[in-house]
Amino acid sequence: MTGLNAILLAGRRAIFYPKIMDAEEQKRAVGRAAAELVASGMTVGLGTGSTAAWFVRALAERKLDIRGVPTSDATGALARELGITVVALDEVNLIDLTIDGADEIGPGLSLIKGGGAALLREKLVWEASRRCVAIADSSKVVTPFGKFPLPIEVIAFGHKGTANRLCDAFAECDLGVAPRLRLKDGVPVKTDSGNLIYDAACGSIPDPALLAAAIKSVTGVVEHGLFLDLADEALVSGPTGVQHLTP
Repeated sequence: MTGLNAILLAGRRAIFYPKIMDAEEQKRAVGRAAAELVASGMTVGLGTGSTAAWFVRALAERKLDIRGVPTSDATGALARELGITVVALDEVNLIDLTIDGADEIGPGLSLIKGGGAALLREKLVWEASRRCVAIADSSKVVTPFGKFPLPIEVIAFGHKGTANRLCDAFAECDLGVAPRLRLKDGVPVKTDSGNLIYDAACGSIPDPALLAAAIKSVTGVVEHGLFLDLADEALVSGPTGVQHLTP
């Protein structure tokens, strides 16, 4: 490829693509930049979503000797198809690097994830990782934080009662939000673990840590899409190229 510039990010090579106008090409560019952070011998967490899929494709092109820990069945299938060795989370002690997309990036690299209904497995992989890098196009960097509806994964059994208790939890945080069950073609969306997803359209989240604690206290909640103090850095692509962000 021509017209590429390389810089060092904490001793690691990242590719910058100038003047990227198309949204899908921005995702592709940041996926390629993220793939340059991976070295042979690593165990790598493989994220879920359209941007993460570009990363997995770029990583496969490098033909490195790595092991990939997928955050969803879909990502695992893609990685295997492309020739990446896939292992389960229980087969590894520590993941060297996880690269995953984000639905929203806020101050301090606070993230909202779960638009692809993989938030539980994503968070398990993130928390087992030495280093986590979020990748996204520039439209995902927002102020105020919380514009993207917050996904919440709940047990299917008694989920309507769980939703009612969630309303109370949001009220305690001064957020008058009623989470809504996520549907596709009129049918509730199920996660790879067989759970359901509720989405809470907060508009903004003034105190993410307070809300995270309130949601996790609700019986029936498995996990929420607030990823706080988990991202070590982010690569964000826009029309002028790929930028490196730190908390």
